[in-house]
Amino acid sequence: MTQPVSIIGSGLSRFGRQPGVTGRQMAVTAIDTALDDAGLTWPDIEVAFGGSDGSGLADTLVAELGFTGIPFTNVRNGCATGGSALFSAVNAVRSGVAEIALAVGFDKHPRGAFDPRPADWGLPEGYGAAGLMVTTQFFGAKIGRYLREHGISSATLAKVAEKAYRNGSRNPNAWRQEPISAEQIAAAEMVNDPLTKYMFCSPGEGGAAVIVAGASVVRRLGGRPVHLRAISHRTRRFGSFEVFSPAIQGTGEPTSVSADAAAAAFEQAGIGPGDIDVAQLQDTESGAEVMHMAECGFCAHGEQEAMIAAGATEIGGRLPVNTDGGCIANGEPIGASGLRQVHEIVTQLRGEAGARQVPGAPKVGFTHVYGAPGISACTVLSV
Repeated sequence: MTQPVSIIGSGLSRFGRQPGVTGRQMAVTAIDTALDDAGLTWPDIEVAFGGSDGSGLADTLVAELGFTGIPFTNVRNGCATGGSALFSAVNAVRSGVAEIALAVGFDKHPRGAFDPRPADWGLPEGYGAAGLMVTTQFFGAKIGRYLREHGISSATLAKVAEKAYRNGSRNPNAWRQEPISAEQIAAAEMVNDPLTKYMFCSPGEGGAAVIVAGASVVRRLGGRPVHLRAISHRTRRFGSFEVFSPAIQGTGEPTSVSADAAAAAFEQAGIGPGDIDVAQLQDTESGAEVMHMAECGFCAHGEQEAMIAAGATEIGGRLPVNTDGGCIANGEPIGASGLRQVHEIVTQLRGEAGARQVPGAPKVGFTHVYGAPGISACTVLSV
């Protein structure tokens, strides 16, 4: 039996445009905050994993943190980089390689859409010429099909984004802190039908860090540990409908890497979606949140519209989703997103979320991150 693992510290930098602040500096800020939260210093960290899509190598952060000689492994798994780094840190503790491990993610992206090169993803140049490397096209095609298949209106997409901006306005670390009405969101410029510009997150800036430890360290330090009931990490199976592979292969409904990762996490935790008090779901655009609600098991396909209309996913609802504003309000610094989600659940379970705190003292939380070209990581956390 693997030893239990708990989160003993978490930290963020601010998210959003920060002129004059490098991605590395944001990462160091997040790590220092996590160390303070855990009551530790950098020499206490025994192993580290971290990643960035475009702001440098995480292992080189030791130049600012201290040359202690620890193993520090770079991770690069698209938007799932942070989740993958945490998966590695947790397994290092579970296996007995270390008692205290760090996961960090950070990025500082320029304005504008991501511009991936087909060759880097094992694809022919024709993908780029046809516009299939433009992620907004994929998101529009996938959610457009999903809405038609399950009888969901595009008005639901605007309501999801409205919630994100409203929650972001309660989050002092968020990039977007001004509420935007569903009417304004729906009437904004169309990017890729049915998604308007306010339904998307933007490539952004920020850092996030999480420190995990084994049971003996938790007993020694005390503090405010949040227990990691489960962590899963999956890649796509045949028949999936993914970024940079926007086609349905085989027959029947496409497979879902998010569904696979969520099911594995719940099985590992020994509980079900109905036991979750607060959740973070990848919302690169508002359609992603809608799809992931069902893929992660929180409702049947097609039930999202009624749930959202009834306020079920609001901070005071029966399943609060993306209480910090998600990617839509925080932007997406690729390396940091998965760990930002975990930080938010830790904050909620500790009862420290301030104006966005879920009422009723939530006890169990869930995180889900999805990245190109079909990678997902999920956690189940509890107090």
